[in-house]
Amino acid sequence: MGKIAFVFPGQGSQFVGMGAELISQSAAAKAIFQQADEALGFSLSGLCFSGPEEELRLTANTQPAILTASMAVYAALQEKVPDFRPDFVAGHSLGEYSALCAAGTLSFADAVRTVRSRGQFMEEAVPAGQGAMAAVLGMDRELLHSVCQSVSQEGHPVQLANLNSPGQIVISGSAEGVRLAGEKAKENGAKRVLPLNVSGPFHSSLMEPAAQKLSAVLSGIQVADASIPVVANVTARPVEKSAEIVESLVKQVASPVLWEDSVQWMVEQGVTTFVEIGPGKVLAGLIKKIAPADTTIYAVQDMASLEELVNGGVLC
Repeated sequence: MGKIAFVFPGQGSQFVGMGAELISQSAAAKAIFQQADEALGFSLSGLCFSGPEEELRLTANTQPAILTASMAVYAALQEKVPDFRPDFVAGHSLGEYSALCAAGTLSFADAVRTVRSRGQFMEEAVPAGQGAMAAVLGMDRELLHSVCQSVSQEGHPVQLANLNSPGQIVISGSAEGVRLAGEKAKENGAKRVLPLNVSGPFHSSLMEPAAQKLSAVLSGIQVADASIPVVANVTARPVEKSAEIVESLVKQVASPVLWEDSVQWMVEQGVTTFVEIGPGKVLAGLIKKIAPADTTIYAVQDMASLEELVNGGVLC
């Protein structure tokens, strides 16, 4: 039988109402939201369940909200199949913190406070309007990388930020750098360039101040060795020791998210089933474009999709 990986979504998967239905049916999920509210000192649960959306979209709120919604689904899953352990866990950007909680590396309370700070640091790193991100569709990564390098050398920093799936790469950097790289990408054959509605140039060198502040926060919390290999964004390889986990989390803020490489690596290790745990179906969609056609993919975000997974017989 093939191996199983649990994967956790990042920023952009949030929606008002996430988790509301789940807490009425799972005591473990409800406890996660209560823990989040206590750890943060305000009603994050109210923001997740009722909005308003513009508040939920603020990076400093979005990051703990998605972590909490994802871990609530994971807690409900553990209620159903308490002894099941996946072969690997991974998360997209912010989702890496959910993966680390699942692997026993971070306590949930520490994680939710840390990602709240992470979101604040990322918002503060670059003044509003000075940074940007854009999705580039239908372009080879090496070619796009050289386009970004040439624009950066002209004094407008821009780089590959999210290598999501074949033909879907997000670039990030200064507003002018992203604009120029987008134009050059189209001249070099990119099918489309779509500006993203984000509050900063995430996963670019401009996030270095946020990475340094995050390092100070992580040095003050308990980080254990992982009980399940966590496939890290910065290397697309597993991290298990606490020191390398902290190092990869700090690097991740200002480094590309190697999602396509991470999924490919897990497939090479024999993973035949991927289970996305948390709001939305973004990762499930990306994995369909990366993994072989016969790969089994679940997206679990509520009780109906959770029952479908449990009844599917893959968690035996």
